[in-house]
Amino acid sequence: MRPDPSPTRPVRYGSRYGSPDGSTPDAPRDRACPICQTGSVPARARYCSDACKQRAYRLRRTAGGPPVLTNLAADPRRRQTLLAHTVYECPSCETRFLGERRCPDCNTFCRRLGPGGSCPHCDEPVLLTDLLPTEVLP
Repeated sequence: MRPDPSPTRPVRYGSRYGSPDGSTPDAPRDRACPICQTGSVPARARYCSDACKQRAYRLRRTAGGPPVLTNLAADPRRRQTLLAHTVYECPSCETRFLGERRCPDCNTFCRRLGPGGSCPHCDEPVLLTDLLPTEVLP
């Protein structure tokens, strides 16, 4: 290649591809970063920095997908209120309790069924899996 004769051009040697000024003809000169909307993105990049690129990757990976019951229980477990929102069932008399681990009638430990709450109409303990459709559950 031979050197570029124009003195106003910042590139020492001309580009093999592209327009004479170094950018593509249909691309805008100053593009904003799609994540932070502030930085100026170089011509061959999508994001202004590695941090924006990492954030875009994480947003793509976490978006979508059905909710998982273990994720729904993470917030009450963190606040230490999961016991109050857990439905238990007595193995001998098969009655359900909300937040009680021991059956008061049989005096036996109950088995855990999962997260739930009391029904607003009849005050019976209802499981979250009984309320959600089967397409949502894994």
